Amino acid sequence: MRAIRLVPCVIAGLLVSMSAAFGAEWGLKEGNPDIKSAGPLAFGPDGILFVGDAKGATVFAIGTGDTKGDPSKVAINVSGVNAKVAELLGVNADKIAIVDLAVNPLTGSAYLSVSKAGSAALVKIAADGKLSQVGLQKVLMQKIELPNAPEDKDVETKRGKANLRNQSITDLAYAEGKVYVSGVAGGSPSNVREIPFPFTDANAGTSVEIYHAAHGKVEDYAVVRTFLPINIDGEASLLAGFTCTPLVKFPVNTLKPGEKTRGTTVAELGNQNQPLDMIVYQKDGKSFLLMANNRRGVMKITTEGITKNPGLTEPVKGGGVAGQTYETIEELKGVVQLDKLNSTHAVIVTQSPSGSQDLHTIALP
Repeated sequence: MRAIRLVPCVIAGLLVSMSAAFGAEWGLKEGNPDIKSAGPLAFGPDGILFVGDAKGATVFAIGTGDTKGDPSKVAINVSGVNAKVAELLGVNADKIAIVDLAVNPLTGSAYLSVSKAGSAALVKIAADGKLSQVGLQKVLMQKIELPNAPEDKDVETKRGKANLRNQSITDLAYAEGKVYVSGVAGGSPSNVREIPFPFTDANAGTSVEIYHAAHGKVEDYAVVRTFLPINIDGEASLLAGFTCTPLVKFPVNTLKPGEKTRGTTVAELGNQNQPLDMIVYQKDGKSFLLMANNRRGVMKITTEGITKNPGLTEPVKGGGVAGQTYETIEELKGVVQLDKLNSTHAVIVTQSPSGSQDLHTIALP
């Protein structure tokens, strides 16, 4: 009987030991993430979820413990996902907004960042479609504050008054031991940071500028809206989408803290348009980007020849397109978020004109 009673204690001790070892490996310690606004999401190693908090100008790393599963066997489909998230959080559907989607590559579980009546929440959708709120009390975590974020107040901009603090983090991604963060920085309108993980210190980031073909001029105030790390022909780069809609390549080795770099505009995808989300995938031996936009549907963009693309240097007027070619995936309507599930499928969030949102698994086109 004594042996039986000791087993739970032994198991608990092992779990504590394993948890401590995991936390030590990645610099995580038990704490309560004080997330003010849950924004862009990205997964790192061992089920670690990175959360961009623009209001707090902070990036959080949270150990989800979600490491066991088989993404190749997952197909999540949740109709009315925004209403179900609202019900889970105990509010009406008009009181929440799904901000971002990230799929855990280890398990296929989908995670949503949610704005809830002025506060923040994280929601997990498991492989079986079950929704649960991600706890933010006594979790393994680490955080890094951005040192030169805009002040949290309204200021005059080219488009009127705005609180640029809300754009201190517009997107983030993890690759090769680093977290990349785009957004607005104080004194450097458009900025990209390269932050080693585990976090030690956040630098001032690199000021980025682009040739905006639809506008016919160089701009350093156009902010990256969505981006992804990509390695083609041995060149590590970030591909970034901007409003109205240039696609710009920034070699990672040009990102120097405190300096400015100009990217190569490899495509103009049409004016009066906002890129929303983007993934890269392989199909039939070729590499493609899949980009969701608010006015021009979902674009399947070829990466063929992108490393040798000299970049656009002349205006592209009248809503025209140039550079890397693409096709519009007509069957994908109203896509507002997407992330790769496995080598053949992705998870998307679609929105109907009524505002209802659905989450579906789709085959990569």
